[in-house]
Amino acid sequence: MLIIDDISLRIAGRLLLDHASLTLPAGSKAGLVGRNGTGKTTLFKAITGELSTETGSISCPKGTRIGQVAQEAPGTEEALIDIVLAADAERLALLAEAETASDPHRIAEIQMRLSDIDAHSAEARAATILAGLGFDAEAQKRPASSFSGGWRMRVALASVLFAQPDLLLLDEPTNYLDLEGTLWLESYVAKYPHTVLLISHDRDLLNRAVSSIVHLDSKKLTFWRGGYDQFERQRAEQLEHQEKARVKQEAQRKHMESFVERFRAKASKARQAQSRLKALEKLKPISAVIEDSVRPFSFPEPAKTVASPIVTMQAGAVGYAPGKPVLKGLTLRIDEDDRIALLGANGNGKSTFAKLIAGRLSLESGGITIAPGLKVAMFAQHQLDDLRPEETPVEHVRRLMPDAPEARVRARVAQMGLSTEKMATKAKDLSGGEKARLLMGLCTFDGPNLFILDEPTNHLDIDSREALMMALNDFPGAVILISHDRHLIEATADRLWLVRDGTVAPFDGDMADYRQLVTGGASDRREKREADKASKADRRREAAARRAALEPVAKEIRATEGLIERTRKRIDAIEDQLADPALYEREPATATRLAKERSDLSNALSRHEDRWLELSAQYEEGTAE
Repeated sequence: MLIIDDISLRIAGRLLLDHASLTLPAGSKAGLVGRNGTGKTTLFKAITGELSTETGSISCPKGTRIGQVAQEAPGTEEALIDIVLAADAERLALLAEAETASDPHRIAEIQMRLSDIDAHSAEARAATILAGLGFDAEAQKRPASSFSGGWRMRVALASVLFAQPDLLLLDEPTNYLDLEGTLWLESYVAKYPHTVLLISHDRDLLNRAVSSIVHLDSKKLTFWRGGYDQFERQRAEQLEHQEKARVKQEAQRKHMESFVERFRAKASKARQAQSRLKALEKLKPISAVIEDSVRPFSFPEPAKTVASPIVTMQAGAVGYAPGKPVLKGLTLRIDEDDRIALLGANGNGKSTFAKLIAGRLSLESGGITIAPGLKVAMFAQHQLDDLRPEETPVEHVRRLMPDAPEARVRARVAQMGLSTEKMATKAKDLSGGEKARLLMGLCTFDGPNLFILDEPTNHLDIDSREALMMALNDFPGAVILISHDRHLIEATADRLWLVRDGTVAPFDGDMADYRQLVTGGASDRREKREADKASKADRRREAAARRAALEPVAKEIRATEGLIERTRKRIDAIEDQLADPALYEREPATATRLAKERSDLSNALSRHEDRWLELSAQYEEGTAE
């Protein structure tokens, strides 16, 4: 359990939390949400003890292990799998001690603890986590130094997930994940055995991975049950009720004030007037609902329309080194009003394709035709570093409008969604979201016909993402979108292209189909619809055939259940023996042997249960077809 009691936090003189309180039950999966700059990351620092609170306290049960992703990604020569395994310090210490321990009592304790923390399956668990985050078996053996910063951050994430702290703090973990990694993390967090507090602006992640929302607003923390959509509905209803109550109270106050003014001097009504005055003093004001509005994004319309198709390719191949294409067999067409989302794991070539369309790469072979006069704008996260850190947004825009009066330059900056205060702020002092707004405005300054966005949401909060979604839907040109934000894809894209196996091809399905493809779910819905067309007689015959085919599976399920029952009984019997303190003094060798047997049986039980789950899923899938 995490208890935050009446805390106040201040950074650089700015009060972020003011006597805020929160109780997070053990085992909770909670999303921490709030506008950018409200203090979510600062709260994490206070929970870990990195920052001190002005008032109040933050407490957890004694011995609680708190974990969060390291701020610096590992860049050593160690293999990825070894870095992740090293994250479980207790396991390493126990294994090292087991090599030298001679006391039978201590040996038994070590073996029992290793069994309790499932140490014998550690390497398999570490490999599974790394695979879920995009590292295949070969990559797991490579040194961390051979990977880029974004991939190293995935290793840092894998390390903290493997360590399984009692309280897991995740601060925007999807910022360095692709869609596939995000889908895996969503499932992992939902099944995580301990408490999770997750900062995220990914609406789908907050709907699927967590069961409660902690809202940081107006310097206070509020706990809401349910996912993000449920929180949004409940909060809207609360604000509506609050505003109605405020209006009603104001009417009541005015009526009472009017009564007092009319009858204060009248002897027969003086007592009633005094009573109204006391009631007025006790009337606690209900604050007006003040919703901070998010500034909209605004992208200029293309200066000149271009007829479709704006881009066509025939058997194109593109890469970075001659004779080594990243993508080939590209035969595609882009029209002037297309809204295309590129799907596929990182490293498959999505950004390479985007650079090709943007004109930053040339075809190695094949043909490409681009419509005359086509203007292409491209936004990518790494371009944020290209902003001039010492220049303000006004100075950035003035470079593009050297002869324009100051008022026009400032008006153009305002269209980018930057306030008057931020116009005079140096780029290095802008927030990530403000930098993204500035860069998008600069990219689209000349009114492109095609706008390519590569992970545009990493620094945007949920409301800003909604504003971006509306701006993209209003934009009259074509859009190519690369994003791990499924909500943004579903709301803006009408075509999905899959980048996989060295090529780019249209994906015949929606995001639900793609999720099934990535997570290895059941057969897709198209196949199900076709199966539904079969006659009832055919389905009955198919069901009978399936039952016959599944009989060996059912038989193995029954046998596995027997194994599980016998193994559990033997474990119980051994634990009864090990519970006798005299055993360790009388027969230390027997105690050691029993502890080892218990550990082996626990591993065997885990394997039997996994096999039972696998067989049951196979049987249920077979009977459900």
